[in-house]
Amino acid sequence: MNNAVTEKLFSLRDEGYAAFQAKLIPGIPADSIIGVRTPLLRSLAKELIKEKNYGRFLEDLPHEYFDQNQLHIFILSGLKNYDECMEQTERFLPYIDNWATCDQLSPAVFKKHKCELLEKIKVWIKSDKPYTVRFAIGMLMSHYLDEDFSPEYPKMVAAVKSDEYYVNMMSAWYFATALAKQYESILPYITEGKLCGEVHNRTIRKACESYRITKEQKELLKSYKR
Repeated sequence: MNNAVTEKLFSLRDEGYAAFQAKLIPGIPADSIIGVRTPLLRSLAKELIKEKNYGRFLEDLPHEYFDQNQLHIFILSGLKNYDECMEQTERFLPYIDNWATCDQLSPAVFKKHKCELLEKIKVWIKSDKPYTVRFAIGMLMSHYLDEDFSPEYPKMVAAVKSDEYYVNMMSAWYFATALAKQYESILPYITEGKLCGEVHNRTIRKACESYRITKEQKELLKSYKR
């Protein structure tokens, strides 16, 4: 089964696209990128889910190729049973080694189980695996900045102290998005200097690039740049 999936991936290979991806994701070996375009990976994932023919592929970790990891997350994102999806997600998280795989893992079923998901996030965000932490912050950003928002959640993100570039970038992305959606609650994180320097300045930069932040708000934020 796994050999058949890998052969299928190589049959869909676009070498030009592989070279393009290698530039976007410098942290992984270029020769681990087959070069399958995302719509084709999503279609293959849907096919495997429909045929219920994905179990052995998900069990075969770690994968050799980036595209196998991408196919893996698109399968997880399409699973409709929460318990199965969560079990497989937790099994896979330690193997994530790049921002693209991390950020495109977005199980739709999580939206219907936010209470259970939140308990998992509280564990993930304290992980020693940088991409597990990045995933946790991304889940808070995706699911808990609107009607399910609580002041507890930005505190969780602010408490993350990391030297990892991709963790700090996600923290800044979180706070910039939070400023657009929960401005009054989030502004003190900037005005009172509650974020580390890298996250603080990147949050301001990202927020000032947003069309959802007013001109007056942007000017205020800029005045707090360190």
